[in-house]
Amino acid sequence: MDQKAGLPPYSVSDLPPPASGAGRFRGRRAGLRPSRVSKVFAAACLALLVVGQWKQIWREDTKGPLLSLAKLGDDLKTCQKLRHQPQDPIGLGREKNARWIQGGKPTLIKNAVIWVGEPVEGTSEADARAGKGWQWIHGDVLLEHGLIKRVGADVSSQRLPENTQIFDAAGRQLTAGIIDMHSHAGVDSLPFLRGYADVNEVSGDITPWARSIDAINPLDHQIEVIKSGGVTTSLILPGSANSMGGEAYTIKHAVGPKNGREEISAEDMLADPDRNWRFMKMACGENPKRVYGGVGRPFSRMGESFDFRHAFEQARALIQRQDDWCNKADVIGVENMDEYLPQELQWESLAAALRGQVHINTHCYTITDLEAMVDHTHEFKFSIRAFHHAHQTYLATEILKRTYGGRPPASALFADNMYYKTESYVASEYAGKYLYDANLTTVYVSDNPVLNAQHVLFEAAKGYHYGLPYHAALSAVTSAPAELLGFGKRLGKVKPGFDADIVVWDSDPLSVGAAPVQVWIDGTAQFESPVELSKPAAGPIVPNEALGLIVEEPVEMEDVLFHGITKVLLSDDQIFESDGKPLDVFISKGKIACIGPCASEHEAAAKAVKLRIALDNGYLTNSFTGVAGTIGLNDIDGEDVTDNGPNPVAFTRAVDGLRLDSKKLNVAARYGVTKGISAPKLLGGKSHHGTSVGFLTAAKTIAEKGAIFDEDVAVHYTLDLTSRSIGSYSELFGRLRSKLLAAASRDEPPQDPFSEAAYLQRVIGGKTVLALTINNADGIAAALKIKSEVEEVTKSKIRVAILGGSESHLVAAELAAAHVGVILLPLQAHPNSWDQRRSLPGAPLSNGTTIDYLLDAGVTAAIGLPEDWYVRDLGFEAGTAYHNGNGRFSEKAALDLVSVNVHKILGGKLPEAQAKGHFIVSEGSPLDIGSRIKAVGAGRDRVAVFEGR
Repeated sequence: MDQKAGLPPYSVSDLPPPASGAGRFRGRRAGLRPSRVSKVFAAACLALLVVGQWKQIWREDTKGPLLSLAKLGDDLKTCQKLRHQPQDPIGLGREKNARWIQGGKPTLIKNAVIWVGEPVEGTSEADARAGKGWQWIHGDVLLEHGLIKRVGADVSSQRLPENTQIFDAAGRQLTAGIIDMHSHAGVDSLPFLRGYADVNEVSGDITPWARSIDAINPLDHQIEVIKSGGVTTSLILPGSANSMGGEAYTIKHAVGPKNGREEISAEDMLADPDRNWRFMKMACGENPKRVYGGVGRPFSRMGESFDFRHAFEQARALIQRQDDWCNKADVIGVENMDEYLPQELQWESLAAALRGQVHINTHCYTITDLEAMVDHTHEFKFSIRAFHHAHQTYLATEILKRTYGGRPPASALFADNMYYKTESYVASEYAGKYLYDANLTTVYVSDNPVLNAQHVLFEAAKGYHYGLPYHAALSAVTSAPAELLGFGKRLGKVKPGFDADIVVWDSDPLSVGAAPVQVWIDGTAQFESPVELSKPAAGPIVPNEALGLIVEEPVEMEDVLFHGITKVLLSDDQIFESDGKPLDVFISKGKIACIGPCASEHEAAAKAVKLRIALDNGYLTNSFTGVAGTIGLNDIDGEDVTDNGPNPVAFTRAVDGLRLDSKKLNVAARYGVTKGISAPKLLGGKSHHGTSVGFLTAAKTIAEKGAIFDEDVAVHYTLDLTSRSIGSYSELFGRLRSKLLAAASRDEPPQDPFSEAAYLQRVIGGKTVLALTINNADGIAAALKIKSEVEEVTKSKIRVAILGGSESHLVAAELAAAHVGVILLPLQAHPNSWDQRRSLPGAPLSNGTTIDYLLDAGVTAAIGLPEDWYVRDLGFEAGTAYHNGNGRFSEKAALDLVSVNVHKILGGKLPEAQAKGHFIVSEGSPLDIGSRIKAVGAGRDRVAVFEGR
């Protein structure tokens, strides 16, 4: 049988043609009969009809999606969010602050001197930038429903609700709350504990998806301390280890019922509960290179740049897919979409940034990194709100102005913290002034815990000191960061409609030691019984435009005559204060030759000098001594090749590693720190091991005559957390006891006179001070016990000094009884470590700080260099002790904290003849913001004169 011939046909066209056109089939064919073929054919046709109909029904059914209509609807709503362009939230027009807690009482602050935060109406932009129209006004401020309701003179209390609270500002100055737009409070909690270390997400370099709010610890003690400095709002950023660190959140420093809140939560701390704006942290340069650079990872800035571009490319591609989906849904209807909206959580926040919904803040120091990032803004069409740290922005002002979006980024700066790594080596304390002159915006930040955010206002004060106009400096921590954060209509000014975040100050906010009397957040007072310091009544600072006349480098001269000296504060027998007739001071060959009236031979010489400088309120004081830092042993903290190196085992002499004529030392000399006492470090900064050296900061080499005034000042050990990596506390303290007792039992001096054993014999003999770096009170007490035990064996006294001393107030009486001096590092403790957790923050939280307790107990105290950049600030550190000491200090006693007392505690006293060559001549007290150093005697035959200041 022909199987093929027997197959049934599938359609009529497949049938074989007839033998003749009309002929019938003849005979019987193999296979099916004609009647059966017809039946099969009919059945096949029917089956085809059924299948076709079923397909048609299926097609009709699939006109409605198989996808979830609810999900597609949600996706369509997401399209609206993707297209939304945020606006700064309104201030005026609100009935109440969204953060206001029902039941909060109104407050009337009466008799205040108010900084509104903007120039008077009608002031042109040019005049405002020049400082015109800005003023302090006398008046009252009414706070209600978490808002500033009224600002003006004599707000009547008769029409106010009966439960209105009255606060009498008593003529003190009032500003909006301070805003710190670079902080890690809550995500890098203090004191440092690994369990709360959440500042960097180090699973990868590109983590735009990380969110700081998921790590904010509302119980971080530092949040309350920061607020005690008048800081009411902070931008909490992820750290700078990553090129893209993630989203940041703006919080207010009010936490829980104690601060007038209903709950303790990070969500409740959000400054804008409606989340009008989002924020993102990026970083370029050294940090990501150091953390992630290596084999298989970008190691150079070239690789970093690619990583940035690749990440932006992923986000841009997601945006395109999303826009295509949303546009298609608009055209055909979301119910006809055959897929859901493309969404990738990894890139959502970065895509939002490219859509202009996120304020980008970028950690960038150098011209190289700034320029690369500006290029990225144009390639991927996004703007940058501020460059942070931004040390070199003052050198790249035109680059900043080329940033995409037409709005140059602001520079979020420290005032004078630099030299801690290569990127910060090229920097200037005058950066704020230079940026302002270029019509750019400066804000000052803390980077807490890098700086203690409690004192971020002091960064602005120093900015003013270094030439930034007064109004711009105060705006740099109030209205300017508010505007940059998108809160320009709510925060940073004292105007109706703004959030009721207010601070009343005990002195001008840009003065040394200014502290809040009271702080309000959303109209609620934050301190129940604030400590108020006793300070003389003084009005606002009168801005000194002369501070803007910058002379960066001095002229060296042999002879110079100064007119107008009103105070001389040198040795105890050289203290003069003019009674209306200023003195003259004649400097000859770099030394003080005469303090007028002078002998005839001096007068003749004085008449011969070519340079005569007239001073307004001139001061002649001792120069400063920078102690316990690494000056002379280190140029760039983060670069090993510029450093003497650590000494975890070997006991060494700093004199053998001294390297002079560095940038740090040149800056020190310019700012009146003419003498340095530095010890080899144990492992890192703030740790010491070996003998310290006393040297002149202006000397060019150690071969220069007089460059070293004491080869071995003191014997140093560190018994703090830094030393824990090489032994337990019990081991370290026990080892020190054993070494001292061994030295005491030795009859003959060691063969090596420069060995550790030889120096410890000098300690036992009372010839050399034993300087111990300790912060913890119990550690200090243990050291005092060892001192007593050794003295009991030797029947002689040994001289001991404590460096660090954060908790030394707790054992002040014991220190005084043991005649042990303390060099504080720094004056106002910053509790970074567990050993510092009981440090005192000062007013309004505590009645005094460590130095007050030490002084009351009779302890000799001094202030040293916790980090080398403090060389510019030693005068201000002493000034803070003076102004906040409730009368404990005279100006001379305060200046002694950074000069005479250092040598009393450690020894290394200068020869009298050499001491005459160490002095500062200034206009105004060197303890105060706004003073101007006019000359520095640095122990050489020439005096450095800042002519033209």
